[in-house]
Amino acid sequence: MARQSTILVITAGGAYAWVIVNALASRFAGLEVVLEQPESKSVFLKRRARRIGWIQTIGQFGTMVISRFGKRFASKRTNEIIASSGARPDLSPEVPVTRVSSANGSDCLELIAARAPDVVFLVGCRMLSKATLAAIPCPVINYHSGINPKYRGLAGGWWARATGDHENYGTTVHLVDAGVDTGDTLHQAFLTPHPEETLLTDSLAMAAGSREIAVRAVEDAITGTLQPITSDLPSVQRFHPPIWTYLATGLFKRIW
Repeated sequence: MARQSTILVITAGGAYAWVIVNALASRFAGLEVVLEQPESKSVFLKRRARRIGWIQTIGQFGTMVISRFGKRFASKRTNEIIASSGARPDLSPEVPVTRVSSANGSDCLELIAARAPDVVFLVGCRMLSKATLAAIPCPVINYHSGINPKYRGLAGGWWARATGDHENYGTTVHLVDAGVDTGDTLHQAFLTPHPEETLLTDSLAMAAGSREIAVRAVEDAITGTLQPITSDLPSVQRFHPPIWTYLATGLFKRIW
């Protein structure tokens, strides 16, 4: 009798992440969620400011605040996505969960060593450090809300809509390396954005429409048939749009 495969999914949780996790759990019995504590906003913002400066960081934080507290205004579209796709935005209670301090914490690495998974799948968690990656002997795969390499980083769906690049609205599942969504692409789902999509609903809509590529990537990892694909798209790292860009795009282009 074949050994049941073991899949560890590392995540900080959230509606779109649970959509992907539930899809995987429905196909793989040996799945366990490793739930990390969210990174503090102060640490996140300081790191971002070191990279792009405080003015841009403060502008992006303004958009992040709108995204967090404006979700109730997107409830109608959110409910439509859930109803039409059958996606489940809360974690199924049958899925086992182990809490850790961080995806890069010693407790997480100890858990990985104890479980000896066939694949580690990331969705909505912090970047893994080089040291963490080096300590994981199995394939490490990430689900990304954007088409790589053109929409690496954050808000890939919004940037595709805001620039009129609807043909590259979608998601990517890729191998993980030390860069920001720079690992080899495994599968992509190219979707058609709904006219009522917004920054608040993009990730959920894209997750609901691309669950199958996550399943396929895990199946490939388990069977040893991972096959990276190439792309001729430019490689660009994206961030949250600063609030002035977000508001101007909404007011003048009606793209929120």
